[in-house]
Order: sequence, then C-alpha cells, then structure tokens
Amino acid sequence: MALQRTPLFDAAKAAGGRMVPFAGWEMAVQFAGLVAEHHAVRQGCGMFDISHMGVLTLRGAGAKDALQGLVPTDLFRIGPGEACYTVLLNDAGGIRDDVIVYDRGQVASGDGSSDGSTDELLLVINAACAEADTAWIRSQLEPQGITVANRKGDGVLLALQGPGAQARLEALSGANLAGLPRFGHRELNLAGAPAFVGRTGYTGEDGFELLLPRDAGLALWTQLLAEGVTPCGLGARDTLRLEAAMHLYGSDMDAATTPLEAGLGWLVHLEMPKPFIGRAVLERQTAEGVQRRLVGLTLQGRAIARHGYPVLQNGERVGEITSGTWSPTLGQAIALAYVPVAAAKLGTELAVEIRGKAEPAVVVKRPFYRR
Repeated sequence: MALQRTPLFDAAKAAGGRMVPFAGWEMAVQFAGLVAEHHAVRQGCGMFDISHMGVLTLRGAGAKDALQGLVPTDLFRIGPGEACYTVLLNDAGGIRDDVIVYDRGQVASGDGSSDGSTDELLLVINAACAEADTAWIRSQLEPQGITVANRKGDGVLLALQGPGAQARLEALSGANLAGLPRFGHRELNLAGAPAFVGRTGYTGEDGFELLLPRDAGLALWTQLLAEGVTPCGLGARDTLRLEAAMHLYGSDMDAATTPLEAGLGWLVHLEMPKPFIGRAVLERQTAEGVQRRLVGLTLQGRAIARHGYPVLQNGERVGEITSGTWSPTLGQAIALAYVPVAAAKLGTELAVEIRGKAEPAVVVKRPFYRR
C-alpha cells in the first residue's frame, strides 16, 4: 500500500526534510539535524507537521456521557474550553489508544432540533490507530445517537512548541493567550482562516496544536519558516517526548497493557459510579496490585538502550526496554522499561544488555526533564 502524504509534504521536503515511512505516512524524520531541532524547542520555538494524526468530532445530545463509557477518566471534570488526556480501553483493561478529548460545549446542531444546539467533543487520535479507532468508536457511539465524523479532512495539524510559542502565536493572531491554560482551547484567525487552537503538545514544553484548512495551514507553515521558526521532525519529537516521559503508543503501552501497569493510574477514576469498558479489570488490579510497572532508567556511560533490549537484575532478565535514547538536554542515556514491581523502586540498580554487555542502569523518578 502506498504511503500517505500530508498537505505539508512538499513544503517539508523543500525545507530539507528527510522523509521516512511512519504509521502509514511519509514523514520528515529530521531537517537540519535532530539535536539542533531538539534544542530549538527547549530554548525557543519549533514546529512539527502532525497532520498524520486523526481528528474526530463527536456530536449529539449526551456526547460526553456516551464517550465516558469508553475511558477510565472522569470526563465531567472538564467543561467547555477545556481538555484532558485519557485512554481508550478494551475489555481486558488494555489500552487501545491514548487520546486527547476537547470539550467544545454546545454548538449549533444543524439538524433542525428545537433548541438549535447540541454537545460536541473533539478527539485527537494516533495515526497508526486512526482507522481502527474511528471504526470502533462509531460502533460504540452511533447506536447511542452520537455522530462520529472526520474533523481534519484534508486539513493541516501543526504543533508550535517551545517557550517562545506563545509570543509567536500572539503575533500571528493578534490574540492575548496569557489566560489560556494548559489543555485550554479556543478558535483563532490564522493565515486568514479560522483555526482550532489547543494549548497541548508532546514535547514537555509550553506550546500549541493548531488545526487549519489545507491552504491556510500551508500558508502558516511558509510564514513561520520565513520568520525563522525551526522545522522539526519525528526524531526530535521522540527525544523531546521521552525526556518528558510521555508514552508512545505501541512501544510504552499497547492493548496488552493497562493504565495501572503503564504508570497512568492518575487517569483511572474509579470513584465515579459510571461503568466503562475494562473497569472490572482495573478494580481488581487496584485491589490486588499489578505484577509489573513502567519505570524510568538512566544509564552510565554512552551506551543507548533501545526498544526491546533486555533489562537485567543480578544477571537475570527481568524486563525489557520500551523506549530509549540519548537525552540532548541531560547529556545522558535515558529509557523506559517494564520491570517487576519489586524492581521498580526508585534507586534500584539494574542493567541493560547492549551488544552482549550488561550496562549499569538505575531506576529514577519520571519525568527525566521538567521545565
């Protein structure tokens, strides 16, 4: 099957993007270089084409209540103009995908209903899961009268990240964004078109994710590039998110991993009375405990732990690396790994088998980096 291309493909390639296959798409892995892009986001402002990700609109009376049955997080803790991170679960409590839910409040229904308005949520989903997620969400919600539609279409999803992102976006839009909290969202006018703007990101920095029509998105990319904003690829996105200990679906969590095992227990709100898919499993794990946990590791020396490398304790294999890299910010090798609960305590000395050698590692607090 041919790889898909985002509306920014040609522009990214013209800017020096080195294109690689990723989740069924042809995406830039880097431009000027991973380390330079990484530092640009930590110290100033960088931009990422994330148009490969899926964006769904859920619309209908009681849309939030219907979606609540699919996630363990209490969605009624957020209101219009707010958002939250959560996970979709399967019957075994495993993670189908991680998503961001934006509460759009009441919008014009357009269906001739008497009150003229209806509830709307926006859902951002991972590229690799987009097709399966969409089909599954529809199967769960449409029988409840909720319309599930592709919001992105052929539009552009752009991430503007870094401590300089707010000032840059204010200059572009003429809006004051100082009062927009993290996970807040609003509509702005950008490149002559309406844009949905969320104060969200995947880098551990302040920043925004922008959804625009195709032509406006291309115009915005071109303008930002001309103004000196650094284009960034998948490589920097991975080192930035790993320093912030943000999970990568398919590596650090999957359908066989529960939120409690993945260190995402803060997403599980068992105090809410509403049932949700996988609840019984999470209740049992909460009562009995889990057998393994995701931990953060730092390594001595310059050896880098990669996905799938064995984790050792006293010479015996006890787990494996899910994500690993060299941290440009910290100047050391960092990794995430699943290990038995007994080996998950902070300060526990372990090792990672790299090219036949046991490289010393220690369990440390996550995230590795926090602004």
